[in-house]
Amino acid sequence: MPDLGIDVLWKGKNLSRLLGGLWIALRISFVSVLISIPLGILLGIVMTWKNPITRAITRIYLEIVRIMPQLVLLFLVFFGTTRVFGWNVSAELSSILVFSFWGTAEMGDLVRGAIVSIPKHQYESAAALGMSRAQIYFDVIVPQTLRRLLPLSINLITRMIKTTSLVMMIGVVEVLKVTQQIIEANRTTSPNAAFGLYGTVFVLYFLACWLIGLLAKYLEKKWE
Repeated sequence: MPDLGIDVLWKGKNLSRLLGGLWIALRISFVSVLISIPLGILLGIVMTWKNPITRAITRIYLEIVRIMPQLVLLFLVFFGTTRVFGWNVSAELSSILVFSFWGTAEMGDLVRGAIVSIPKHQYESAAALGMSRAQIYFDVIVPQTLRRLLPLSINLITRMIKTTSLVMMIGVVEVLKVTQQIIEANRTTSPNAAFGLYGTVFVLYFLACWLIGLLAKYLEKKWE
């Protein structure tokens, strides 16, 4: 039987270190999502306005996020702004800022699409009842929008979790960084450690995203 390098997991605290690195990646993702969802909802509402100035600003913001790679944004925030403005921003905080910036734009576009898909008679009926524009949005439109958003927002969350692998490039000791450290420390004694460890990381990411998917299905059935 070939040596798959799995034995490295049981040496010292390697497994707990991997799980700790995974927690850091998940923490960055969850904090970014908690920031992105409310800001994205507000942005999505603004994106439905017919004002040409707000449309232009939100469109430029969305295009910057879609065109610019997340890694470039990470470098720009962590390495660029710290030198230009002289402030001290940690690698983890820089990651949260970038992922929140990205997630807010993506969530805003999802919210915009969901709001636009709601039939016009919903607006007309609410207006006929004497509801203000703010009441129509927050009491009628937003609750319906949130239900339509659930599958799409779960997809965004899983994408964000997987993209956290980039934060190792600015020094965050997440699961991939820990994996590299363990491989380097065991290069001579366990030359096949890379296969076993990266395979373990694959399983950990799969389980994290799979469990989130199960939660989404549960919520969908409950809301139906």
